[in-house]
Amino acid sequence: MSGYNEISPDQLMRLIGTPGCPTILDVCVDEDFSVDPRLIPTAKRWPHRDIANYDGGPVVVVCQKGKKLSHGAAALLRTKPIKAEVLEGGNHAWRDAGLPLIPATAIAGPYWVTRHRPKIDRIACPWLIRRFIDPKAQVLFVPPAEVMAVAEKFDATPFDADGAALAHQDGCTFDTMLRVFALDTTPLQTMARVIRAADLGRPQDAPEAAGLLALSVGLSRAHKNDQSQLEAGMTVYDALYAWARDGQAETHASELSQ
Repeated sequence: MSGYNEISPDQLMRLIGTPGCPTILDVCVDEDFSVDPRLIPTAKRWPHRDIANYDGGPVVVVCQKGKKLSHGAAALLRTKPIKAEVLEGGNHAWRDAGLPLIPATAIAGPYWVTRHRPKIDRIACPWLIRRFIDPKAQVLFVPPAEVMAVAEKFDATPFDADGAALAHQDGCTFDTMLRVFALDTTPLQTMARVIRAADLGRPQDAPEAAGLLALSVGLSRAHKNDQSQLEAGMTVYDALYAWARDGQAETHASELSQ
């Protein structure tokens, strides 16, 4: 059982990937971080001496072992007052539990760019970016011929476009992102199977793909503005993630029998 003002790795993992996930601040000193330069999904590096400058919502503070740096930083934040918890056991406990860690070198800046008029992969990928990499990521939708030039001029990370490293390889771009960012979890792999089947036109690979395709086409028709389509699509993929994680065994028939 976690201590007072602590959260266990399993409890935090249940929050990551959901709209209610708290901000995760990694306050490891540089010497400790350099030994294993990976981050818990959505975590942001934040010097412990500057923790008083944080001014946001609820926080989980992480350090190497979940001791003095985390507890001191969290206690200081609670004086503001900000709800602040400490990750029990820190990064070591997270790693030892086999939970995902993203290579820090794979995480780019806040801007991402892709082709306009998205349907499946180009909504699924921004969902993954915002829920598991950078909650404040801004996605730019531009004409296909301009993606790489916009990426260069605006220091943005291109994806799902010709010439982009994050693009279709052995599946769809969502698959590529899972590999690059080391997000190998069962729920995300289940989502990838459905997204891949819908995006590549192989509904026989996943029965749920037909429904995702129908919703994606509908969203594209209902929203002429790419940003409004993305915001609406976030809810679709939040639901798909919840199903992939907890709801696969449930059917409408089982609900009627209750």
